[in-house]
Amino acid sequence: MSSPLPPGQRETADFPRFGLTQFAGRFPSQTTRPTLQVIGLIESELSLEDPLQQLPRVKQTSDFHCVTTWSRRSLRWSGVRFVDFFEQVVRPQARPDAAATLVALRGQDGARTAMQLEDLLSSDVLLADTLDGAPLSVDHGAPLRLIAPQHYGYKSIKHLSRIEFLLPSSGYRVSALKFMDHPRARVAHEERGRYFPGWLLRYAYRPLVRGTVALFQKASLEHQAKSGA
Repeated sequence: MSSPLPPGQRETADFPRFGLTQFAGRFPSQTTRPTLQVIGLIESELSLEDPLQQLPRVKQTSDFHCVTTWSRRSLRWSGVRFVDFFEQVVRPQARPDAAATLVALRGQDGARTAMQLEDLLSSDVLLADTLDGAPLSVDHGAPLRLIAPQHYGYKSIKHLSRIEFLLPSSGYRVSALKFMDHPRARVAHEERGRYFPGWLLRYAYRPLVRGTVALFQKASLEHQAKSGA
């Protein structure tokens, strides 16, 4: 029996390409071979051609909750736990400063977000490269994306290409307007953004969903036509 949806969420049968509207027409340049930079307050910067290589792979079924109130149940992801990547690659090779507990994440399309390191080290946070048994499509983050099921979808950045370790006081600038980004964005606490209660933001976001889905779908179809995909 399915668990109840988090506060303010509504289930959908679809899993649309979705995001801030300024990214509708932006696409990754590399879609088949993941590469990942690790920079910031670390002793040695890393440029990894195959960041998941030789790390234990896992399969995980989890729900995806968009901050705009739609939820897609039971998506089947596969990849590597971020905590394994951190402990087996980042910590020994990059040697991050112990005080660098804010982690900025950037996608190939220029999208930016940030998470607290303690949240990234949760056992259900993945560096994912497959969805429902197939390699990630461009629409859903190819070739590599973050999946953080306990947090709203804007933290699960697509086309992940760079991880930067920062001090919490750095004031890292994310893609969204400041009120739209919560430092943690935990679904269970309805941390949709700053300054306004989460329940109030539901009513601001819901009318935008249909138009945003249509915009991203149109941009994807145009991109496919141009690229011959």
